[in-house]
Amino acid sequence: MNLLPSLAGMAAAATSHLAVPHIDYLSILPIMIMLGGAVAIIGWSSLLRRPLDVTWVTSLTVLTATAALTMSLFQWYSVLHSGAHTHIDGAVVMDGFSVLVSVLVTCAAFVSAVVGDSWLRREDVRGPEYHVLMLVSASGAMTMGVANDLIVVFLGLEILSIALYVLAAFNPRRAESGEAALKYFVLGAFSSAVFVYGIALVYGATGTSNLPQIADYLARNVALHDGLLLAGLALLLVGFGFKIAAVPFHLWTPDVYQGSPTPVTGFMAAVAKAGGFAALLRVFVSSFHLLRADWQPPVWVLACITLVLGAVVALLQQDIKRMLAYSSINHAGFILLGLQAATARGVEASLYYLFVYSFMVIGTFGVISLVAGRGDRDHGLETYRGLASRQPWLAGALVVLLLAQAGVPFTTGFVAKLEVVTAAVHGGSTALAVVAMVTAAIAAFFYLRVGVLMYTPAPAGAGEDGTVGEALGDAAPSPDDPVLVGVGEAGAITVGTLSSAPAVPAGAAFGIALCVLVTVVFGIWPQPLTAFAHHATLVLAP
Repeated sequence: MNLLPSLAGMAAAATSHLAVPHIDYLSILPIMIMLGGAVAIIGWSSLLRRPLDVTWVTSLTVLTATAALTMSLFQWYSVLHSGAHTHIDGAVVMDGFSVLVSVLVTCAAFVSAVVGDSWLRREDVRGPEYHVLMLVSASGAMTMGVANDLIVVFLGLEILSIALYVLAAFNPRRAESGEAALKYFVLGAFSSAVFVYGIALVYGATGTSNLPQIADYLARNVALHDGLLLAGLALLLVGFGFKIAAVPFHLWTPDVYQGSPTPVTGFMAAVAKAGGFAALLRVFVSSFHLLRADWQPPVWVLACITLVLGAVVALLQQDIKRMLAYSSINHAGFILLGLQAATARGVEASLYYLFVYSFMVIGTFGVISLVAGRGDRDHGLETYRGLASRQPWLAGALVVLLLAQAGVPFTTGFVAKLEVVTAAVHGGSTALAVVAMVTAAIAAFFYLRVGVLMYTPAPAGAGEDGTVGEALGDAAPSPDDPVLVGVGEAGAITVGTLSSAPAVPAGAAFGIALCVLVTVVFGIWPQPLTAFAHHATLVLAP
């Protein structure tokens, strides 16, 4: 009979000692807006008898991303006037670095939603799940940007990754999509386990998972036996290496990029790298800066092999999505130059590279999605032969975005590569900078190859898709595709589909044009973005 009063007394005593941290909602408001928008969209859709129209879902997603972007800019104003602040018992931080990551991710979500709208309509995908998963994944990347604790980093990593696993399998009509998602999930789960083990070892060595407290511990103590800490640091690097697609943790990248729906691939390439590198830069440069003599050599090797393999293997690809997968690996190597420098200038250069690369890669995959046509299956390089004669605007946009990735002057890609290479030289890694420049020259070849193909006329007797067809059965169009029958220059009957001459919907045109505009304007006038990255880096300056 006395059991209930005693239990009540124990519960009251426990409650009296429970310290609930103060929550400043401004610090996490952009994340809450993204998650709130996702919940609102899926909730509204569940109350309707018919699937929500794609126009409504895209509009709500764009509105959510715009609201989160506006709030992120308000945070930037607050940081400039009040400085950086930690919140929620030191678990999150609101500073220039976190604000830049939030702006980057919300912009990527905005453009990806606009570009992906045409793919949803073409493939007749109904329901809000695509946009909801995109908003949830973006919130995970933003969480990694504001994380001030290794546990919060892991939380953001899982939110980002789990939504991407589902998005990779979002095209049920292609077996490659499910295969890509399965590979991504299995390797992602393994890397998450490695990352958690690294957190456990760091906690065991320092007694905390809070990033500033780890830095304070290393500044106040000299470890005579630091094997446990270095092992934890190595496992953290492995976990981050998978997310940023650094060699040798890149094996998932080509298959996942090729099998995923093309708009998802662009979103994944931008947001997954943004979240992964944001956490990697903050953890290593801010918390483990005093151990840079231990982690700089492995990062040097990691960056070197990532640069070389990404550029060389991309030369051998005949599928444009696989080519861009290895290209993204090469770009990850360039961003690692800034981390390896372990200086404020290196972090600034890496942040700038991340920001401009997001627009380049989303715009590029937006064009590829339109060229691929219904079924999202035409990704061979020969598909692009003669594209300039069929869609000159589309070909011109793709040329600009590919040249920017190659690092041609007067584009943001040139400024980004110049900044990271300069940071590496000033950090004493001249040999690594030379390797990066050599791989940039190699990479220019496969970018230019696509550009030349687009402005090369199709051979005589070729169809609009650049292939030769001697009879109607030779082209083997899908039963779902409208067929275009015509006469070639040599009088041969040719067959193509509407994917041969891709239509450009207004939403996709706006998204691609926005990416091209950012790439060119801030390539000629880079000061606003470089100043943004500079102010965001001040808090991480050692």
